[in-house]
Amino acid sequence: MAGTDQLSAVFSALADPTRRAIVAELAERDATVTELTAPLSISMPAVSRHLKVLERAALISRSRSGKWRASHLEAAPLREAADWIERYRRFWDSSLTRLDAHLAAVQAAGPATDRMADDPREPE
Repeated sequence: MAGTDQLSAVFSALADPTRRAIVAELAERDATVTELTAPLSISMPAVSRHLKVLERAALISRSRSGKWRASHLEAAPLREAADWIERYRRFWDSSLTRLDAHLAAVQAAGPATDRMADDPREPE
């Protein structure tokens, strides 16, 4: 998958908390299905199904060494997702900075407006 389709596959794969737990485990070290099943409360076939989803999203690769099949985290798709999210983080930071400036201006003008309302020389 390329472009947006790849990004959609990554976000879809990461939408599941079990798959996020697997990704977190694989960030520490390569692991077999048996090793990945140990901390989870699901069966080995269920872990295998989650690994297939992660593999289709290109978030992991799997290698065979003898009878062992280890899964390895692939960081590039995570970087692409992080870059996409970063653009929107900058947008929100900018929006919140403008909101802060506006609120500061309103607060600074507020006491002056209040003083004018309390000024006995001004007709009501």
